[in-house]
Amino acid sequence: MHKLRFKNNLNELERLHSFIVNECTAVGADEMQTDMINLALEEVIVNVINYAYPENEEGDIELRCTKRDNTLVFTLIDSGTPFDPTAASDVDVTLSAEERPIGGLGIHMAKTIMDKMTYRQRDGKNFLTLSKQISPIID
Repeated sequence: MHKLRFKNNLNELERLHSFIVNECTAVGADEMQTDMINLALEEVIVNVINYAYPENEEGDIELRCTKRDNTLVFTLIDSGTPFDPTAASDVDVTLSAEERPIGGLGIHMAKTIMDKMTYRQRDGKNFLTLSKQISPIID
């Protein structure tokens, strides 16, 4: 298991991106798979950075990555306000941008891109786990 610890600050996104690229590359994910995983994780992590902690309160966030067979499993851990994105209402993507309520599209993208998303809270911490099966590059 590999870990990245960072603060709830948007300036941390570059470190996050590097971590995800390294993890995906290590298991043979192609560029498209890597980009999609990065997009999904960035969407949920930006939500944690922006909304989990009160304004101007610094918080710690940890991203763990493990590999199970051909699947990458990312677990996002924070001690911010509890929020279960798996329970969020599905976004009606058939509506136009003008008709659709604001919010929820990032969670929808993450749910669509990743194979599985689960949430639990334990000991005052939020655990959001996202997994994606990887199809290794074949030479």
